[in-house]
Amino acid sequence: MSEPIFSRIAIIGVGLIGSSIARAAVEYGAAGEVILYDADTGVRARSEEIGLGTVAPTLEAAVSDADCVIVCVPVGAIGAVAAGAVPNMKYGAILTDVGSVKSEAAKALHAASDGRIHVIPGHPIAGTEQSGPDAGFATLFRGAWHILTPLSGQDEAYQTATDALAAFWKQLGARVEAMDSGRHDRVLAITSHLPHLIAFNIVTTAFDLESVEEGEVVKYSAGGFRDFTRIAASDPVMWRDVFLNNKDAVLECLGRFSEDLAVLQRAIRWGDGDTLIREFTRARTIRKAIIDAGQDSRAVNFGRNSPETEDED
Repeated sequence: MSEPIFSRIAIIGVGLIGSSIARAAVEYGAAGEVILYDADTGVRARSEEIGLGTVAPTLEAAVSDADCVIVCVPVGAIGAVAAGAVPNMKYGAILTDVGSVKSEAAKALHAASDGRIHVIPGHPIAGTEQSGPDAGFATLFRGAWHILTPLSGQDEAYQTATDALAAFWKQLGARVEAMDSGRHDRVLAITSHLPHLIAFNIVTTAFDLESVEEGEVVKYSAGGFRDFTRIAASDPVMWRDVFLNNKDAVLECLGRFSEDLAVLQRAIRWGDGDTLIREFTRARTIRKAIIDAGQDSRAVNFGRNSPETEDED
């Protein structure tokens, strides 16, 4: 086992990502000690019960001697957590997050900073539709991308802290890349946020159709619809905050999507098979590129587990 990158980390928010970080940090030796805190007393109790780490009674106690504080709460709550954490953090410690929207998260983290600590926003592109301290697993980040959005033009100490944080995530098995926060939000709007919005919409539309019984939607669900329901089962609070905090990029992508959808709608209406073949063929080439990049599998069901045991996004 490798030497720990950090002697002590504090994880604030013990949901899927927070509990997975806790498990991975211990299993792969990335941290000497893991301290946990969650505002929900029930989550704290369960985290202690299943042995995720040392559970602190307060936010202040959790962060007071941590080398790295990882904020794992919905984007809308990052500012309040950071404001409570920073005054109690030690000089030179790292404050990072796992939010899916980086521009607003970075603003919230930097607004709370007092100049004594290193603020380095981040986002692991990994997850499932599950939530809570029991949902995490140590291998969640293996082979996944972790995007860091550090400030540019900082001093040597900040760069050293950034390198240490990158090394931590690499030890958890992630591939680390630095990116401008605005670019991150534009990329994730199309690769993650819009697909989730579409999934939420398709599932509710299916259940609202007056011409189809709700029981029939469940009984005759094909694989495609089942995949949409899996995505739509994700944490509503987290996704509400994602869309409200990345609205410009999402709305831009949604506008383009609506235009492209209108092309397909017209082709179907007018029996334009050539257009359908052309667009469907283009889509297949993108699928192949994703497989060739090692981001998915050719296996049946895209290499995922069966619906009964499925847990990877």
